[in-house]
Amino acid sequence: MRRRRWGGMGGLGLLAGMALWGCGDGSEGGAAGQGRGRFTPLRAGAPAPAYAAVDLAGDSLSLSDLRGEVIVLNLWATWCHPCREEMPALQALHERFSGEGLHVVGVSIDGRSSADLVPGFLEEVGVTFRILMDPQERVVRTFTTMGVPETFLIGRDGTLLHRWVGAFDPLAPEHLERIEAALAEQVG
Repeated sequence: MRRRRWGGMGGLGLLAGMALWGCGDGSEGGAAGQGRGRFTPLRAGAPAPAYAAVDLAGDSLSLSDLRGEVIVLNLWATWCHPCREEMPALQALHERFSGEGLHVVGVSIDGRSSADLVPGFLEEVGVTFRILMDPQERVVRTFTTMGVPETFLIGRDGTLLHRWVGAFDPLAPEHLERIEAALAEQVG
């Protein structure tokens, strides 16, 4: 299991922090970071930040490379139980909508010591969508995330359309409705 430093927190504080890390309510992450110093979460309507990383094959992918397509960007790690649980539904989403211009992109923040677990896990679950590796967790800082899992819906024009904090079911009707609406939008 990967551990994060929660400076100054005792054991109980550490457990509480870890419990909150992967247990968002699945809603847009606006108010959660308010009033905590410089942490300002990205909100719907903002341009998605520039981000690029390398996939398992060593090929680089930038979000700007996918401009004109709809992106579901999922931040995850092998040590995160809720992340592991949502992978089959993300794969089903990929299979259902990839022909319509949807790109499901996973970003693993597994550190170098656990990065070797990623390919085996993906094979076990049957994931075929693009997985980027980010052991330095640049995506966490770039997207001002609360933790993992966290998922972003990015429109064809590069605008952040929605943010899900914590585990969510991408196949739930209300989430499919958002994704289908994004796919129906045409960039003018």
